[in-house]
Amino acid sequence: MIKILFICHGNICRSPMAEYVMKDLAAKSGLSDCFYIDSAATSTEEIGSRVHRGTRGKLNEAGIYCGDHRARKMTRADYEEYDYLIGMDSWNLRNMERIVGKDPEGKLHLLLDFAESPREIADPWYTGNFDETYEDIREGCEALLTYLKENELS
Repeated sequence: MIKILFICHGNICRSPMAEYVMKDLAAKSGLSDCFYIDSAATSTEEIGSRVHRGTRGKLNEAGIYCGDHRARKMTRADYEEYDYLIGMDSWNLRNMERIVGKDPEGKLHLLLDFAESPREIADPWYTGNFDETYEDIREGCEALLTYLKENELS
C-alpha cells in the first residue's frame, strides 16, 4: 500500500481538496485498495477546523464527497509513516522540511512537480479562486496517479 500525505498551510483548502480528488481518482481507477491518502497542515492555525466552504463547494460540484474532515498538523512521525509527502507551494515545502528535518529518502515533493508544467498551486484562501485551484490539483493528482501506476504499481 502506498501512503500519501497532501500538505498545505492550514489543511482546510488545498490539501484536503487534493486528498479527496486523489481518493476519487483512485476509486474510479479501481485502485482504492492500493492507497492510504490523508492530508495535513504545516501550521496550527486551523487545527480541528472543517474543510473551507469554497473547497467543499467545489468538491460537491465535482461530485466528490469530503466527509467530516478536520484539519490536523503534520508531524515529524509522518515522514516515517508516509511514502509521499506532497506540498502545494514552495512555502509549504520549506515548512515541511523544517518539521521533518532532512529528506534522505526523497519523500518531499510539490504536487505539480508530477505534471507536465511544474508550478505552485495558489492558495484560494487568498485568491478566492477555488476553480483554478481545483483544476491545478486535479492536474497534479492525475499526473501523480499516472506516475505511481508506472513506477510503483507496475
